[in-house]
Amino acid sequence: MNRIERVEAEIQQMSPEERTAFRAWFAEFDAVEWDRQFEVDALAGKLDGLAEQAILDHTAGRSTKL
Repeated sequence: MNRIERVEAEIQQMSPEERTAFRAWFAEFDAVEWDRQFEVDALAGKLDGLAEQAILDHTAGRSTKL
C-alpha cells in the first residue's frame, strides 16, 4: 500500500465530524498552496502571455463588464 492509499484508508475510517474538520483544514491548506504556486508562476513570467492576450482582447472589444 502506497502513501496515498494509506491516507485514503484513514479518511474512510474517519467519523463524519472528523471528515468535516479534515475538509475544512484541507480547503485552507489547498488555497494557501494554490496562492503560493500562483505567485511563483507570476513572478517567473508564466502568466505574462495570458495577461497580454487579455489586454489585446479587451482593447479589441472582445470582453464584457462583470
